[in-house]
Amino acid sequence: MAETNIFSTLIAHCKEYGFVFQSSEIYDGLSAVYDYGQYGSQLKKNIRDEWWKSMTQLNENIVGIDAAIFMHPTTWKASGHIDNFCDPMIDNKDSNKRYRVDHLIETFAEEQEALGNKDLAAEVIQSMEKLLMVNDYPGLKKLIEDNKIKCAISKTCNWTDVREFNLMFSTQIGSVAEESETIYLRPETAQGIFVNYLNVQKTGRMKIPFGIAQTGKAFRNEIVARQFIFRMREFEQMEMQFFIRPGTQMQWFEYWKEERRKWHVSLGIPNDKLRYHNHVKLAHYADAALDIEFEFPFGWKELEGIHSRTDFDLKQHQLYSKKKIQYFDNDINEDGRPYGNYIPYVVETSVGLDRLVLTILSLAYEEEKWNKEDGTEDSRVVMRLPPKIAPIKLAILPLIKKDGLPEIAKDLMNECKQSFHCFYEEKDAIGKRYRRMDAIGTPFCVTIDHQTKEDNTVTIRYRDSMAQERMPIEEVRKIVEEKIN
Repeated sequence: MAETNIFSTLIAHCKEYGFVFQSSEIYDGLSAVYDYGQYGSQLKKNIRDEWWKSMTQLNENIVGIDAAIFMHPTTWKASGHIDNFCDPMIDNKDSNKRYRVDHLIETFAEEQEALGNKDLAAEVIQSMEKLLMVNDYPGLKKLIEDNKIKCAISKTCNWTDVREFNLMFSTQIGSVAEESETIYLRPETAQGIFVNYLNVQKTGRMKIPFGIAQTGKAFRNEIVARQFIFRMREFEQMEMQFFIRPGTQMQWFEYWKEERRKWHVSLGIPNDKLRYHNHVKLAHYADAALDIEFEFPFGWKELEGIHSRTDFDLKQHQLYSKKKIQYFDNDINEDGRPYGNYIPYVVETSVGLDRLVLTILSLAYEEEKWNKEDGTEDSRVVMRLPPKIAPIKLAILPLIKKDGLPEIAKDLMNECKQSFHCFYEEKDAIGKRYRRMDAIGTPFCVTIDHQTKEDNTVTIRYRDSMAQERMPIEEVRKIVEEKIN
């Protein structure tokens, strides 16, 4: 099956089995906004918990916070978002469809590469990156026109000039309209960490190097939102800002680059599906930046960013707030003197939680077909979710709804649900129930049958191999705990 067809099928599967729904679907939906269903929200929480544990529990010098979405508007002036948080956009005059320039050119390059024109694809991307570095918008329009890049709707090359579009959502705060003030829905979670740097450092008696982690919603008015939950207007970030001595940023940049890739692999993502992509055009605050990219069904795209932000953010907030934001480092340097006062440098790790959910779903989805012993064909759709992040760990299934089997099954359910998420079902044939559990990614199913009443044993079925094993009922909880941990 073609990659695009697999992706379309995955989107349909996510809706059918309660992973992701179009937001406000009964009102025909809201573009680029999605709701997580009962299994999607649990999968998302499990991934978030794994990240939080890896950052704040397994690192003694990283702590977590939860900053508010609303922030003082001067925050965004200091950070540069009010003046600089823009994307170059271009409109097709015939279809009135708006495109982000880099996305339009990247799509063209991908099409050319698929046609075998690899040199042209590389040349176009290289030219685009050079033009973006100097904000040469007339040059970008000329690049589009010279390569006859067409609108996907009108199939024409009739383009407007390239213009900037600010991505922040604004709203009003205040009880009376005349006295209200314009504030913004945060476009990133990082600034909530920076403005709380002093609070955390002093109350936690934190010593450099140390990190502050946070997960939470961010909002961007994406004009070109696409690829399901990959790019949304309301999304969730998992960010960690690591505060360090000036001059050590490249050492820590390399450290976190490797650590973050290892973490993705530990989550079940194959190493060969990940790669580094160094930024050619650096953000105004950075002296080094790269993306960890994943090979999605629609191509290689950013999963996580690693950025050396220097001291830009803290310095800007010190300037605009007129509050001294410095660290006194009394450790001894090479000259035998204390390092003294300085504004720390920062290395940032920032991963999109929704993109990570999509990564896991893309890897997990599989359609299987095989021939049975009688020569007939059988098939199933299975979500091979890693057991430690699967929404449901164990399904408990009485073979029939009588003869005391449901009572035994519910006793087992009550025992196991204290330790992990379980699911109980007694409706339909056991084969149909197995297929439903495969489709939502449940790694283990236990069947209670009449033999259970005789010898206190049950059948455990393993999702990936479909193998079945008989075991004492009192061992079920222990076996599942061992396998999910």
